[in-house]
Amino acid sequence: MALKDNTIVVGVSGGIAAYKAAELVRILVTRGARVRVMMTRNAAEFITPLTLQTLSSNPVAIDTFSLTQESEIGHIRLADSADAIVIAPATANVIAKAAAGIADDLVTTVLLAARCPIAFAPAMNVHMYEHPTVAENLARLRARGVTVIEPEEGALACGYEGKGRLCDPSAIAEELERMVSARDLDSERILITAGPTQEPIDPVRFVSNRSTGKMGFALARAAWRRGASVRLIAGPSALPTPRGVERIDTVSAQEMLEATTRSFPWCSALIMAAAVADFRPARPAPQKIKKQARGLNLELEAIADRLPRLAAEKGDRLMVGFAAETGDLEDNAREKLRRKKLDLIVANDVTLEGAGFGTETNIVTLIGRNGDAERHPKLAKDEVADLILDRLVSLRAVKARPLRAVPSSH
Repeated sequence: MALKDNTIVVGVSGGIAAYKAAELVRILVTRGARVRVMMTRNAAEFITPLTLQTLSSNPVAIDTFSLTQESEIGHIRLADSADAIVIAPATANVIAKAAAGIADDLVTTVLLAARCPIAFAPAMNVHMYEHPTVAENLARLRARGVTVIEPEEGALACGYEGKGRLCDPSAIAEELERMVSARDLDSERILITAGPTQEPIDPVRFVSNRSTGKMGFALARAAWRRGASVRLIAGPSALPTPRGVERIDTVSAQEMLEATTRSFPWCSALIMAAAVADFRPARPAPQKIKKQARGLNLELEAIADRLPRLAAEKGDRLMVGFAAETGDLEDNAREKLRRKKLDLIVANDVTLEGAGFGTETNIVTLIGRNGDAERHPKLAKDEVADLILDRLVSLRAVKARPLRAVPSSH
């Protein structure tokens, strides 16, 4: 988990959305963060400090001039201890003070003293959010490197409809994960395929596989968190689109292969986590096939593999494949690695408990072009995603390394 052992300071200002800070604190703690909360006096009118103290398991700081709070926390120590600070909700008032460098309470004083990444999650009436002054103040903060987590559109507490709702706490947590992560993929444009494909038998039936897309979606989340531009080509999946990721939905293997081919020139690395069908019905019926006592004979035809043509055009691109096997895991994976000219293959035996489709975990073996196998125990798919991306970073470093000059024989 990216937030594990990181200290996150949550600043709560005085808006109706302050009650959502409780859910944000709970999510951050669940993801392994050490959470400290600071509040404006107005925020304490909307949610009690005791609630946030209970959820964070730490005292809540409110008053700059409280001897008890200063001796136990101290606004400078609070700023120095933070790996990241988020103001959620951020009212127009606290945004204006931060933009102008005003420090007239604990929250704004900590913001001036902090040297860590800072994020603001605005929440206010739609007309306030659209006011030129608020826009100018947010622009000033962005120019200083502050992350602004845009509010959502919808029904507001004031009765209006529009942009101004606090961003969902889980999305704020994802932004914080990105802020504290190593940005080692900043220069990469990563194309990821994920999920199953569906090949029609008739208008209501299809041939598919057990893939859910969880591994590919985990890779997309992790790559975005580590700074990459990410494009996700997804087969049929109910999974939500990861934050910051461009998603292209497909259904059949043909559609997925065509979308991958179109996006291939854009990418610097291709990670093929999708379970693309190898066969499809040779003659899909135009109408629903009625049930018959004698059953149904289904003729299948092979789907042409376009990967060899992409591999021939790869240039400096990195290509990572997956091998879901039920036996002879490493031999089959190495053969696929060679045949498809991959830089890395991720092999897993789907018959093992915790390694099959639809699980939250995976058991993988990473095999590079030198043939060495790196075997891993059962891990969460988010952890597996980071292992794969770590190898991608290493592969990129090797490609970028200049060749050593060969000494002259003279």
